[in-house]
Amino acid sequence: MNLISKYNVAAPRYTSYPTVPFWTETPTQQRWKQMVSGSFEKTNSENGISLYIHLPFCESLCTYCACNTRITVNHKVEDPYIETLLKEWNLYLDLFTEKPRIKEIHLGGGTPTFFCASNLTKLIEGILTTSEVCSEYDFSFEGHPGNTTSEHLQSLYNLGFTRVSFGIQDFDPIVQDVINRYQSFEEVDYVVKEARRIGYTSINFDLVYGLPFQKLNTIDDTIKKVIQLKPDRIAFYSYAHVPWLKPGQRKFTEKDLPVDVEKRALYERGLELFSAAGYCDVGMDHFALKSDSLYKAMENKKLHRNFMGYAHSYTELMIGLGASSISDSWNAFAQNIKAVEPYQKAVSEGLFPIFKGHLLNEEDLIIRKHILDLMCKGETNWNKDQYKYPIIQEGLARCEELKKDGLVELLPCKLIITEKGKSFLRNICLCFDSHYWASKSTSEMFSSAV
Repeated sequence: MNLISKYNVAAPRYTSYPTVPFWTETPTQQRWKQMVSGSFEKTNSENGISLYIHLPFCESLCTYCACNTRITVNHKVEDPYIETLLKEWNLYLDLFTEKPRIKEIHLGGGTPTFFCASNLTKLIEGILTTSEVCSEYDFSFEGHPGNTTSEHLQSLYNLGFTRVSFGIQDFDPIVQDVINRYQSFEEVDYVVKEARRIGYTSINFDLVYGLPFQKLNTIDDTIKKVIQLKPDRIAFYSYAHVPWLKPGQRKFTEKDLPVDVEKRALYERGLELFSAAGYCDVGMDHFALKSDSLYKAMENKKLHRNFMGYAHSYTELMIGLGASSISDSWNAFAQNIKAVEPYQKAVSEGLFPIFKGHLLNEEDLIIRKHILDLMCKGETNWNKDQYKYPIIQEGLARCEELKKDGLVELLPCKLIITEKGKSFLRNICLCFDSHYWASKSTSEMFSSAV
């Protein structure tokens, strides 16, 4: 059996540990206030805090998308949603004993550029006027190439945003049609040049492999066009086919998807082209030029991973604002209500709009540290006392098969991912995921690892 078939199992992407399906204890309003307050006191003066703001609206549904979205062409939804976000932010401000120091802001979606530039300005100014900004900060947003205007770019740049991520996915017209995601090379070329003219220092492209009707020649063409535009970073994601969670994916069937060896060939071709163009493998699914901060963080062993993906800096407290956003106080997670109207109602009543969460116990925190190290550093280690924990011994036992396949090296008190093993990072982390192994059914919780 080849390695691709052997390790192509359902596995988490590990933007958190434990992963969302295994969250078991949602914090009460009072408990969440305590967790946030405690984390804020520990981290604000030293590292600052991070903000993730979810803007869920899109004018059309991209059928490949697994994000939490609301499809509408009614832009009257903008004002009340912005007002609710600022009210939710004020709920957190009431917990803080001093002005928060903002180290990181990311606007995600949905389509953040669904909102007009003036409303995005109102939102960010409402946060920044109640805060201080760390000396080294990172503000970024996600933009659709088809509706990101010069006004969007300039307004956010004036507020401190220097990074933008454009969802490209694929340039092939057949693929674009089936996933309902249209943007021409010319549109992308224009918005990239405009961002650079204004002063953005880091531009990311999101690409997806494994989409319906993708072939080697089509992905080859897409990536060569991407390389022409020379983004600073590229996220090259494996398509997650989860139609039981996202019915929009039923527009096509499994027969239309490249799988196993065919899908792997798409990834390998991308890897080859990125490397030839000067992009370095950073963590899982991410590539960056050596001049980019993400690569530098990896080289300095400071790469971090959270619900926003990979980051070049670390904060212990991440606050999520907006429908479906997830907050992380390090020892607890809390996810907001997913539907827009119930989320707005909860905030209007002065409640933290939490519907799901998890309080991390000692075992969770230990495994979280190891999975983060594997995801960000390509290795992890433990002391003799930690080795005695059954969860460590069980994880190492599961790694024996990966060792035989040349994916990891097992040393005394240390595990190192080999070059060959980098492509199976999710499988390696899975070995230590005690919640996963305790579960009776995981096949419809996660996408395939390969």
